[in-house]
Amino acid sequence: MYFYKILVPFKNKTLKQYYLFLVFIFFNSCQYFDKQIPSEKELLQKELKSINWKEVDEYPSVVDCEKIDNKAQRQQCFFEVLTQLIQEKLSVDTLSVLYPELDTIEVKVTVFPNATMQFEPQFPKDSVAYDKIKIDSILKVRLVDFPKINPAIKRGIPVKTQFILPVILKVE
Repeated sequence: MYFYKILVPFKNKTLKQYYLFLVFIFFNSCQYFDKQIPSEKELLQKELKSINWKEVDEYPSVVDCEKIDNKAQRQQCFFEVLTQLIQEKLSVDTLSVLYPELDTIEVKVTVFPNATMQFEPQFPKDSVAYDKIKIDSILKVRLVDFPKINPAIKRGIPVKTQFILPVILKVE
């Protein structure tokens, strides 16, 4: 009982002295609990800005290139295989008979998410020497029955990709 009489006034005196200090700490500690939670729209916009929309995680590929682990080598393999297939299909001399001066044609290749492909010839803007409609129809007739193409992947989702391949028609 004796110690109780000594401690009670000491506690009350200590609390009175540090009351201002405790109030200050109490109000300052509240700011740690009052964090702003970003909205869904802000998080979405931040994530969309961080994504590089010009590049894909995995380029389109064919079965022959699937065994390659390096991303750049797999892309190069795909372009080489596709260029070779296009050259073989166009080597039947329809284009070289109609346009003997045409040795290289640029073909815009579109690979869709459902693994289908579309081919469009690319000509210089001022070119009037070629019948663009005729060449386009020849490409549509000749460029069919390709092996299975796996579409490009971006964040686990198949996406549409486009690229331009120079196709050599005459090898001398």
